Amino acid sequence: MAERQQGERVVFERGFAAHMMGIDGTWRRNCLVEDVSETGAKLTVEGSVEGLNLKEFFLLLSSTGLAYRRCELSWVNGNQIGASFLRPNDGKKRGSRRPANSQTAEA
Repeated sequence: MAERQQGERVVFERGFAAHMMGIDGTWRRNCLVEDVSETGAKLTVEGSVEGLNLKEFFLLLSSTGLAYRRCELSWVNGNQIGASFLRPNDGKKRGSRRPANSQTAEA
């Protein structure tokens, strides 16, 4: 199977315990982070992922929830999923940095 995400990956021999949580907080699952890169991670999920809204979710990396990443689902293979990390600006429209009514000075 070819790598699905770009970038260097760190592989955890036994997995790194973490939690997944729905964006709206309606569900939570234990998971293991199998590997991680700058752009995403491969997770093994405890229990079924059927019926969960996995379009976007949080990957909680600490027990207090202070370390987390917002993710979107990339792929599913049984109880393993691929998560792509979303940046804070993802999903927002990018506009011109120049105000709409600005004019360029002509010499």
